[in-house]
Amino acid sequence: MPFAVYLLGLAVFAQGTSEFMLSGLVPGIARDLNVSIPAAGLLTSAFAAGMVVGAPLMAVLSLRLSRRFALLAFLVVFLLVHVIGAVTTSYEVLLVTRVVAALANAGFLAVAMATAIGLAPPNAKGRATSVLLGGVTIACVAGVPGGALLGELWGWRSAFWAVAVALVPAIVAVLKSVPAGSNATNPPGGVAEPTTHGGAGTPSAPGSARGELRALRRPRLLVLLLLGALVNGATFCTFTYLAPLLTEVTGIGSAWMPGMLALFGLGSFAGVTISGRIADVRPVRLLVVGGVALAAGWAVFALVAGMPVLAVVLVFVQGTLSFAVGSTLISQVLYTATGAPTLSGGFATAAFNVGAAIGPWLGGAAIGAGLGFRSPVWVSAGLVAVALAVAGVFRPARGNPAPRPAPNQVEPGPRLGAQ
Repeated sequence: MPFAVYLLGLAVFAQGTSEFMLSGLVPGIARDLNVSIPAAGLLTSAFAAGMVVGAPLMAVLSLRLSRRFALLAFLVVFLLVHVIGAVTTSYEVLLVTRVVAALANAGFLAVAMATAIGLAPPNAKGRATSVLLGGVTIACVAGVPGGALLGELWGWRSAFWAVAVALVPAIVAVLKSVPAGSNATNPPGGVAEPTTHGGAGTPSAPGSARGELRALRRPRLLVLLLLGALVNGATFCTFTYLAPLLTEVTGIGSAWMPGMLALFGLGSFAGVTISGRIADVRPVRLLVVGGVALAAGWAVFALVAGMPVLAVVLVFVQGTLSFAVGSTLISQVLYTATGAPTLSGGFATAAFNVGAAIGPWLGGAAIGAGLGFRSPVWVSAGLVAVALAVAGVFRPARGNPAPRPAPNQVEPGPRLGAQ
């Protein structure tokens, strides 16, 4: 795997830390800006909404830009809005900076995915995806406790400054490592890959918005995006309410919650690592076995949540399964939409953030209905069960297609992903 892909993962880590750290800063922000706790909590919702809207929108806007220029622009904007957020005394300004940061983050992820799979070998999209998502999972491990610690020691503004500082080496890394001439019409590696869509045999222009949107019409791709939203919705449904579940039902002290959240993050890192090793060669097996295990795991978690040892083990296991299945679905989106390398990453990001928004809403509705703190875990089990049913009906995962040869290139060997 080219070193540049790992450097992109570093940038994803820096941005992901900004998203996850906010959960530990809400009380301090509310006190400092004289707003209510729910109002401060809206900063998280604003970021999620910006990610959903921004992923496809920023991907379209970046199509005609050099990938290096687009990546640098998104990182610089992300850095600047964190500086503004660190110095502002206005809640409204801070809210706007969170939306703009989400737009920049979404655009960066879309272009970074296209860049990573362009730099990686043709049959290593799963590994490239796992490297990028590894940055997200490490941010999950470090972001919540790290942000909370900085907020406790030096106030919430210090966490915003820390993100801005962390982005500086990421900007230098992109500047030094990403090829200057790579863009949508001239992918990294120098040869544009001809593609056909929908079996029509008509090549589409990979660098145009119209060509990429045409490539996204494939039914298999739409099903994969739906599955991604359902699986990620299940993940964040339970993750959002993990603290009250473990304190009120399991009986674990609140002082242990940063450790429990970090344990889930360690599981998620293990999950993307496993996906990176398997998703390129056995995607169907991983999705089927992992999906069934994930649904069963959520159901078991709901049943044994009152048993501390089993609950702690399942925090790690479900984090592993959730991200192994989720990152494999992302890699399958990228394999399916080879004619839309940038927009496929944008729509995958949007789909997963739709899940991240809907899952917690469903879990909160279940708790609000008086069903208790175990109910979000049952909702998670139900969402994955729906995903399995959809996959069973439409069978979208059929192995990774063989990469098409570019003109004057030798036909590749046997498909690694054939099942």
